[in-house]
Amino acid sequence: MSQLLSTAIAQVRAFNRFHPHHMGAFEADIPEGFSLTEVRVLGELAERRGVTAAELCRGLDLNAGYLSRLLSSLETRGLVTRQAAAADGRASALGLTDAGRDVFQQLDAAANARVGEAVGALSGAAQQRLADALREVQTLLAGARADYALRDPRPGDMGWIVHKQGALYAREYGWNATFEALVADIVARYIREHDPQTERCWIAEQDGTPVGSIFVVRHDAQTAKLRLLYVDATARGQGIGHRLVAEAIGFARAVGYKRMVLWTNAALTDARRLFETTGFEFLTEQQEQLFGKPQASQLWARDL
Repeated sequence: MSQLLSTAIAQVRAFNRFHPHHMGAFEADIPEGFSLTEVRVLGELAERRGVTAAELCRGLDLNAGYLSRLLSSLETRGLVTRQAAAADGRASALGLTDAGRDVFQQLDAAANARVGEAVGALSGAAQQRLADALREVQTLLAGARADYALRDPRPGDMGWIVHKQGALYAREYGWNATFEALVADIVARYIREHDPQTERCWIAEQDGTPVGSIFVVRHDAQTAKLRLLYVDATARGQGIGHRLVAEAIGFARAVGYKRMVLWTNAALTDARRLFETTGFEFLTEQQEQLFGKPQASQLWARDL
């Protein structure tokens, strides 16, 4: 077993120990007379109308006999209803009665309140980081395939880049509008002065919607500059950022650049980790006041 795999296993197990201790008190919100599994079943039936018992077994990883007894109990209490499934008359399509839906809404509201107590104490930026991290955990462990494509920019994409960059850094880092102005200037200069032989922009698109972008521009005859890497929060954890950087490096190398540089910020830990894994090395750091905040601006570079 590799050291990397051992570390990943240890971290997953540590999280499994941490999560019930930190968040497992949610079970205390379950009213008397309901088990956690019953609440899970009610939740599935609230989300998936017409689901069969066999589908519930697979989705919740439950024993068929146990689920049958549980459903019978919920049906007796007037919370669950059955009717012949449209696709197979031998199976029953399950659903919630009005009473069952009322009970679930109460349970759901209690769970939301309890989670809100834990998450609400975090800053807005920390809440976004938490949501992104949990989404990435779910994506990685589910083994999701990357179903995105890279393409050249189209009319409207440049405005989207300015908007997304400005909104992201204001939300996650509290940067003011001077950063958005900088992005707008970079984009406008690219549109006015773009040399297709030595410069390029890529848009990552998923389900017809832009979710990422990156630029390669000329710094000097031997050096390319990597600019404005962006991956939307809804698409993180799929390797899009790594792919964008790899495409940029490949293009710069193919058109004859010998070196690539980039500017980043010490606070952007995920971006810096990505740059390091794609061969960039940290060169210098400068403390300055930018975008309404004290910043540690960094210069990174790599040979091509």
